[in-house]
Amino acid sequence: MEKIFLTPEGFAKLEAEHNDLIQNQRPAIIKAISEARELGDLSENAEYHSAKEQQGFIEGRIEELETIIGRAEVIDPARMSGDTIKFGATVSLVDVDTEEDKIYKIVGRFEADLAHGKIALDSPIAKALIGKKAEDEVDVITPSGTKTYEIEKVEYK
Repeated sequence: MEKIFLTPEGFAKLEAEHNDLIQNQRPAIIKAISEARELGDLSENAEYHSAKEQQGFIEGRIEELETIIGRAEVIDPARMSGDTIKFGATVSLVDVDTEEDKIYKIVGRFEADLAHGKIALDSPIAKALIGKKAEDEVDVITPSGTKTYEIEKVEYK
């Protein structure tokens, strides 16, 4: 089975979501289904059908999280070092064309969040960065064309 790489923070977030689904959301939806059943005819009971749909979503997400957590390999970037970019690295870049600064942390795909500067290990930019060092230039193919970045700094924190 393929390992799923996660940072400790990403793993903790997924575990917290899993626990919330099991301890809070699952019991609440079971109660909602029970209450909706008491309203009578199930064939035209919108509350019942909505609750059953929500239950399906919750059970599916629990199953997905159990698979991810079971296959997770947690890697702590704070215990890593070196000047070569790999999983967990925080990379400072400059767009060669616009001179815009960017900072990305390379994380697992289930914890990626571009709005917070976390990019998935299997994203095009991360793939281009892996194995490179500070002062290297990388070309990244994007939907709007090829972008060239210069790597300014590589950190593990």
